[in-house]
Amino acid sequence: MKTILLEKPGQFHLLEQEEPEAPGPGYTLVRTRHVGICGTDLHAFRGEQPFFTYPRILGHELSVEVMAATEQEDIALPKGALCAVEPYFNCGYCPACLRNKPNCCINLNVFGVHIDGGMREFAYIPTTKLHPSTALSSEQLALVEPLAIGAHAVSRAQLPSHERVLVVGAGPIGLAVTQCALLAGAQVIVMDISEQRLAFCHSLWPQVTCLHTPSDALARLQQEVKDDLPRWSSMRPAIRNLCMRPSPMLVMAGA
Repeated sequence: MKTILLEKPGQFHLLEQEEPEAPGPGYTLVRTRHVGICGTDLHAFRGEQPFFTYPRILGHELSVEVMAATEQEDIALPKGALCAVEPYFNCGYCPACLRNKPNCCINLNVFGVHIDGGMREFAYIPTTKLHPSTALSSEQLALVEPLAIGAHAVSRAQLPSHERVLVVGAGPIGLAVTQCALLAGAQVIVMDISEQRLAFCHSLWPQVTCLHTPSDALARLQQEVKDDLPRWSSMRPAIRNLCMRPSPMLVMAGA
């Protein structure tokens, strides 16, 4: 099978490898359909990601096609089913997992980070980490993981309708947060150092106030919100203290 291998920082190789063998029961053989490129992957390429060892097959934002029908407990996946992948493989038996907090698993393996990921033709994925859809395309399914981060951040904030929200960072995760906050009925302000990203954000949602941080953004922000400073934020403490009202809600996402 074709594989894109990050041999070491700054060096990719396109290889032919043997197809993987099943690691045990509870796994499903899938074919990769689409893979997203995350900031984590860019940091790995630059050698700036402390969680990586090399060589590594990247790819944790992906859609896949089921290669053989699978049945496991209450899960049934027909051959050809398109799925999003939940790339966080928890152990299921540590104290965090037993408290239903798999994101805090002490044995967590992230597909494409701690273990080889989706930049290859075939892989075995835990069946419980496959989420099928007949409504979404394979391109859309590859976006489920980053969009879910934004949705989870807004869910954790428990935003009242018409709440005022500050999103710092207009990258993919910031855009996901912005979209979900708008769907929750919030008034959204977005701050970023990149004028290009802000222009793209504004093209998607003209109703969003976009602030460019290097200039007078903080003064404009305080003028924009007056006495009601934002509820949602993710920034360095010195800036955060200038931008948040008393008794705020702060959610860190994608940090």
